[in-house]
Amino acid sequence: MKLELIADYNCIVGEGPMWHPLENKVYWADIPQGRIFRYDPATGEHSRIFEGAQVGGFTVQADGSLLLFMERGAVASLRNGSLEYHIREIPAERETRFNDVIADPAGRVFCGTMPAPDHAGSLYRLDTDGSVTQVLDGIGISNGMGFTPDSKRMYYTDSPTHNIYIFDYDMDTGELSNRQVFVNTGRSDGIPDGMTVDAGGYVWSARWDGSSLVRYSPAGEQERRIWFPARKVSSVIFGGDDYTDMYVTTAGGQDKTSEGPGAGCLYRLNVGIRGKAEYLSRIGL
Repeated sequence: MKLELIADYNCIVGEGPMWHPLENKVYWADIPQGRIFRYDPATGEHSRIFEGAQVGGFTVQADGSLLLFMERGAVASLRNGSLEYHIREIPAERETRFNDVIADPAGRVFCGTMPAPDHAGSLYRLDTDGSVTQVLDGIGISNGMGFTPDSKRMYYTDSPTHNIYIFDYDMDTGELSNRQVFVNTGRSDGIPDGMTVDAGGYVWSARWDGSSLVRYSPAGEQERRIWFPARKVSSVIFGGDDYTDMYVTTAGGQDKTSEGPGAGCLYRLNVGIRGKAEYLSRIGL
């Protein structure tokens, strides 16, 4: 296995890598600085393509645009550098921002928030007609999500609890039910952050302050761990022509002395395991 450094923008919180299947490119964000970057594996070129309000997460829309989930609960489409707002704000989230998000098979988006000064984090569901429903409240930090290969269950990470949960998921209604703990990562092994699910149904969980990426079997057993030269490994996505390339974001680029020489970088690795394409969102389409 070769760990390949793709780009180093000294990201403070490099996050949310997303493979764009209509462009065959990778996008990722630096949340505090409101920056989004793009990498083209065909040419090896990468660049910053957006700078503005903080973007906690994003999906790829079916029309090829990016759907940004931002500070104050704002949601906007990004196309050719310009924003078209679907939601200007969610009043309860004026003092915080969205964090990790994921599109479901029907094109809805589950979108979590950071805690605000006066209340805990939440998980919302944004339906294709633009309506917003609060799904969970009392969340520490809403984080990585993923679906089982049969799309009948959904994983969800609440970072401060060190729990990755699993829910029953109804694709027809978007309802979640029957929450159970899939894995508790323990308090001496870093904090579970972003995640994805491979084609075999195994869960890959990034470990903030744990310098690693951990793969769990569908039964919740640790199958392997991959180490990185950065304390804060934040998220992972599969991409490439056959979805065997893995792109991994890290944080802490403002202090490489403490956070590691690879902090704030985007990495690529290939361990011969196939992932699966993320679902496209269809908000307002």
